[in-house]
Amino acid sequence: MVRRRTVLKGLGAAAAGVIGMPAIVKAQEPITLNGASQFNDDHPYTKTMAKFAELVTEAWGKPINFILHKNSSLGLEKQYFEYMAQGRAVDYAVVSPAHMSTFSKAAPFIDAPFLFRDLDHWNKVLEADVFKPIADEIAKKADVMLIGYGGGGIRNIFINTPMSSLQQIQGLKVRVQGAPIWSRTFAAAGMSPTVIAYSEIYNAIQNNVIQAGENEAAGVDSMKFYEVAPNLVLTQHAITIRPLCFSGKTFRALPKELQDIVLKAGKEASAYGRQIESSEDEQKLEALEKAGKLKRIPFEGREEMKKRVEPVLEAYAKEIGAEEIYKKILAM
Repeated sequence: MVRRRTVLKGLGAAAAGVIGMPAIVKAQEPITLNGASQFNDDHPYTKTMAKFAELVTEAWGKPINFILHKNSSLGLEKQYFEYMAQGRAVDYAVVSPAHMSTFSKAAPFIDAPFLFRDLDHWNKVLEADVFKPIADEIAKKADVMLIGYGGGGIRNIFINTPMSSLQQIQGLKVRVQGAPIWSRTFAAAGMSPTVIAYSEIYNAIQNNVIQAGENEAAGVDSMKFYEVAPNLVLTQHAITIRPLCFSGKTFRALPKELQDIVLKAGKEASAYGRQIESSEDEQKLEALEKAGKLKRIPFEGREEMKKRVEPVLEAYAKEIGAEEIYKKILAM
């Protein structure tokens, strides 16, 4: 007997119109796994999940259905994670660590601002599996498994008015991810951070609720943030890590052989996703700039910004019990 999720379209906007309900199906019927992405086929996170499905299907060699719900049709990443924790609607998805903070205070530390020196440092940290204690905590408290780490995009600030120095961005009303470490670090740098749903950033800038947001090239491109904030200030304040997540409840319902395949495919698909995002990051920005949609602005004061943020990172690591993880990252 294998559990299969079915998706029923509803009318509630809060759930993006979708609620999943588990159904029992006959053993001879194909297993069905539902994935979710906020983005279209061109985004690295969607490509990562498509690769995951491809690898599992090939290795399993038996009938299996993967249904990937794209373009936020099942809501946003925060909802995907909650669905996976509950064992309904979504079985696998790429989710920002910031959206796991309800279950694990340490989760957002995975890709906190100014945690990595550069892409080489970022790669070494991931290859060493330094974040395993955090992944174990998430699996225990949320019943969601981190089966691989994607990402690799360098995050900068997109803004409606050109700014190029730390002095100019003092008091800047900027949208940040909904985890304490993001608000604290941006406040320490002198800005005025606010948490707004990802889907509301465009309108918030357009209506002058905020002046800016922060994202990697893939997000700026796919969400068309350049239309309302055509200036990209190169703060290079973070390098994304986006775990490929899998519902623990779904995982336990799978045959042992398929469980092993899922774990292996998760690592391979995420490595594929990291390569795509890190290599495409510069290409996307160049294309946007050549098309006259975006202007990249060198940022003066990154080192000073980093110095202001470091005490916050150290205090936060101590607060969440991640001091040893932080020390390993710094020493690497």
